[in-house]
Amino acid sequence: MALRPIDNALPTTPERPKKQAKLSIPIQTQKKPSDFGVNEEKKASPLPPPPPPADASVDYISSEKLKPFEDPESKIQGLVEGLESKDWVKVCESLNDVRRFSLHHSTVLLPILEKVMLILVKAMNNPRSALCKTSIMAASDIFNAFGEKLLDFTDPGAFDRLLLQLLLKASQDKKFVCEEADKSLKSMVNTIAPLPLLNKLSGYVNHGNLRVRAKAAVSISNSVSKMGVDEIKEFGLVKLLQMATGSLNDRLPEAREAARSIVFSVYKAFTENEDENPGEAWQSFCQSSLSPIQAQSIIKAVGSQ
Repeated sequence: MALRPIDNALPTTPERPKKQAKLSIPIQTQKKPSDFGVNEEKKASPLPPPPPPADASVDYISSEKLKPFEDPESKIQGLVEGLESKDWVKVCESLNDVRRFSLHHSTVLLPILEKVMLILVKAMNNPRSALCKTSIMAASDIFNAFGEKLLDFTDPGAFDRLLLQLLLKASQDKKFVCEEADKSLKSMVNTIAPLPLLNKLSGYVNHGNLRVRAKAAVSISNSVSKMGVDEIKEFGLVKLLQMATGSLNDRLPEAREAARSIVFSVYKAFTENEDENPGEAWQSFCQSSLSPIQAQSIIKAVGSQ
């Protein structure tokens, strides 16, 4: 007998699908710009950085506060070694020692003065502003202590290098270095006779750097303002006018003003004994001594005074 299907049999239960494990994916929130590097910095450097050494700062000491040495003869023995140290703080200390020797023991410093001047030039080229400024301060004290002896007892090249560096530093954008170099150039003008100094400065009125030209013109003007009529004539009226003509039309107002001051000083020296028609005599002098363009610039400069 054939079997018939049993309709009331229990239905077969289909296999239930296995549940998949739920993965919790953290939602990354976008960091604000101010948050970047905060946590990482804490992880990377849990401790604060060590404080800088106490001698890392340099004090700029005024000349009035520099005291003499108790034993200068002994102290001078290690001066050059200190100036040539690889420790820049030590070099600054030695530069202040140079200043003390200049102000209080100049005769002890004189035998090594030329070598010290060359080291000063090297220090002025150092990228550390503190070292540069201290060396410029040392140059000022050397000018005040030795004056014209710098030209008499040292090689001309040493002074020329020092002068060029001061003109370059006075032309810098760093204000406190520039101001210190200006002070040093004024000390130079005040302590060295105009005639030899003008011969040193004359080559810089045609320098390729317009700021150097301007600073040289200012130093020449300050030097000429100290000269009497006889000194101006001794140096040469035409020579001074030729030095000034290039700066009369310079791009920097500082250079133009200095050049006009030089021209007017020469004009006063020339016309001092000209009782009749000093203006005509001046024009005739300029036209006979200078090129037409130069003469025109000089006559115009005097007319604008």
